Amino acid sequence: MDFLLICPFLLVLLLSRDSFADLEKQRVDSGLEIYKKLFEVKRKDQMNALKNLIELNDVNQQYKIIDIMLKGLFKVLEDSRAVLIAADVPPDGPFPQDEKIKDAYSHVVENTAFFGDVVLRFPKIVHHYFDRNSNWNSLIRWGIGFCNLTGVFEQGPHSQVLGLMAQELGISEKSPDYRNPFKTDHSEFFPSADTFQKALREEEKRRKKEEKRKEIRKGPRISRSQSEL
Repeated sequence: MDFLLICPFLLVLLLSRDSFADLEKQRVDSGLEIYKKLFEVKRKDQMNALKNLIELNDVNQQYKIIDIMLKGLFKVLEDSRAVLIAADVPPDGPFPQDEKIKDAYSHVVENTAFFGDVVLRFPKIVHHYFDRNSNWNSLIRWGIGFCNLTGVFEQGPHSQVLGLMAQELGISEKSPDYRNPFKTDHSEFFPSADTFQKALREEEKRRKKEEKRKEIRKGPRISRSQSEL
């Protein structure tokens, strides 16, 4: 067969393959772009929740809520990391299509971002919990690394949250011009450092009393037969 007759068919096949590759890339890119829009909606909800927490203007309530919130956040982050690692999902790879993996992906991105919001606005409270928990430190280091490669934080109003969080937590070295943009003269929305320390002591006392009550309830009990003797 004349090679000149075959050339047009080969050219069509090559162009078709390139077209399929382009379509696949567009599909992957469109999946990420769609998620970015959903991420913006989620971020608005997170900002509203954070605004409500700030407006409580009650350090004791803020302390309790953040305590519960962080425990839940890191549990979700830990479970989601396990799913992504088991599925061998690269953060800079194609946007996941499987629903379970997609949920894990979004949980990592959204919870990492939200933790950044909380630590920048309530650094004292977060440091009180975070600095003594090596597992949380490991999880958030992984989360920041994952998020940095997704492309979700490349532009827009959330582009700086990962870097600021890493510096605030001491995960990365603070730049000479580092400044927490949410820190005011009356640090962290509290009237003074004394107010915070007082609330901290009160909360610790409450927690110790609660732990003692639990220990008493778990203690040895006299059986019915013994009590009747």
